[in-house]
Amino acid sequence: MVARCRTVAFQGIEVMPVEAQVQLANGLPAFAVVGLADKAVGESRERVRGALGAIGLALPPKRITVNLAPADLPKEGSHYDLPIALALLTAMGVLPPDALDGFLALGELGLDGAIGPVTGILPAALSAHANDRGLICPQAQGGEAAWAGDAARVLAAPSLLALINHFKGSQVLPTPQAGIAAEDTSALPDLRDIKGQESAKRALEIAAAGAHNLLLIGPPGAGKSMLAQRLPGILPPLDSAEILEVSMIASLAGQLPDGRLTRRRPFRAPHHSASMAALVGGGLRVKPGEVSLAHLGVLFLDELPEFNRQTLDSLRQPLESGEAVVARANAHVSYPARVQLVAAMNPCRCGHLGDPAQACSRAPKCAGDYQARLSGPLLDRIDLTLEVPAVSPDDLSAPPPAEDSAVVAARVARARDIQRERYAHTGSGGLSRDGRSVIRTNAQADGQLLELIAAPDEAGRTLLTEAAKAMHLTARGYHRVLRVARTLADLDGSDSVRRIHVAEALSYRRLGFVR
Repeated sequence: MVARCRTVAFQGIEVMPVEAQVQLANGLPAFAVVGLADKAVGESRERVRGALGAIGLALPPKRITVNLAPADLPKEGSHYDLPIALALLTAMGVLPPDALDGFLALGELGLDGAIGPVTGILPAALSAHANDRGLICPQAQGGEAAWAGDAARVLAAPSLLALINHFKGSQVLPTPQAGIAAEDTSALPDLRDIKGQESAKRALEIAAAGAHNLLLIGPPGAGKSMLAQRLPGILPPLDSAEILEVSMIASLAGQLPDGRLTRRRPFRAPHHSASMAALVGGGLRVKPGEVSLAHLGVLFLDELPEFNRQTLDSLRQPLESGEAVVARANAHVSYPARVQLVAAMNPCRCGHLGDPAQACSRAPKCAGDYQARLSGPLLDRIDLTLEVPAVSPDDLSAPPPAEDSAVVAARVARARDIQRERYAHTGSGGLSRDGRSVIRTNAQADGQLLELIAAPDEAGRTLLTEAAKAMHLTARGYHRVLRVARTLADLDGSDSVRRIHVAEALSYRRLGFVR
């Protein structure tokens, strides 16, 4: 007899069906796990042995073979403990033969029989719901699993013994509650904290309205990091589809404590010493990187030239396609990575290039060497480039500005609403078949759609054509100017893109830095 329990494997955010098959055969006592399992899965036999011993059960003195099918699919992680144990209990006759029909199981077993949390519960629950199955998971992640839909079919067990008693009818597990998305009550930094820098605030508003990439260049202490940290406070909250999309990635990375989902957009700020695997994704188990953890949010790179150049260039493909693809000899996975890049940098190593009194003796040569660390193709993917000057003492002594983040956020929300209606009307909004985003903002518009929605008037077209020749804009740069101009028109409530919008968009298009 072969006992079976269904579970899953993960390839990026894709959920692959796996079946844990257990056979008890005559022969010398042994416990083997086969099916292209990694070390964590291979060690599950000891955890299963200890968990069964903790509830008073001993392994039968037989040859136990566990096959994780399909055998050619790599199996990684500790979540196979629970399905292996459940299939083994079925083979031993502890559980009824049909008890596990219609369920997927994930969970890590402790030596005391407790079921511990694992990564990937939310995508597994969504897959189970889509295939009309229930889910068996750790109690701590029952709320996370309940977000998939039918909470009544989620068995969130604290221990293996509680799960056995549930199937025998002596103890009924309570139905987990998804509740309301947890609102982060901590206050976000407000734009009122920043004195002066009106041009930078304007650029920040444009970037938020259209989800455009932004680069701030200025001396130390000009407020570049402060501006970037206030961007989340003016971004609109995630909608219900976006919440699940973002939370699936966080679940795979193990960053959904207590199954708490939030409407706040991600804001990731990795240190400049981050490796390529940390930024884009990868590693032994191909985990999502910072660019994927910031999906539908902000990826802030402070001190941009201090990052390794090869690491920065690895962002070129995710910024263009909205997807981070990690290819390895034994794995080829992809994660969503539709991010808004915000970067900050000094004009040179000393930071005081424009101030003769403070600039180093190597200026301006030091600026050329410092800025050369950034490749042209990466800079070409940035929509808004702005020089942020030092704040004057007069600005510092002035009272706080009257306009706070809430006022700016209202304007941004109106512009985002216009974009949502536009792309829904053109049939380009919403989600694709695989659940990933198609087009939500102007920054994603391309091809014929961009020509349709962002065609400037005659005066604007003439200005753009002449400027493209004078500034030597690439095709990518030309289209990014159109996207920014479309966002400026949305902020003005204008149906058409006019010359004034094109002119302002061109003012942010700077391919060369201060020399």
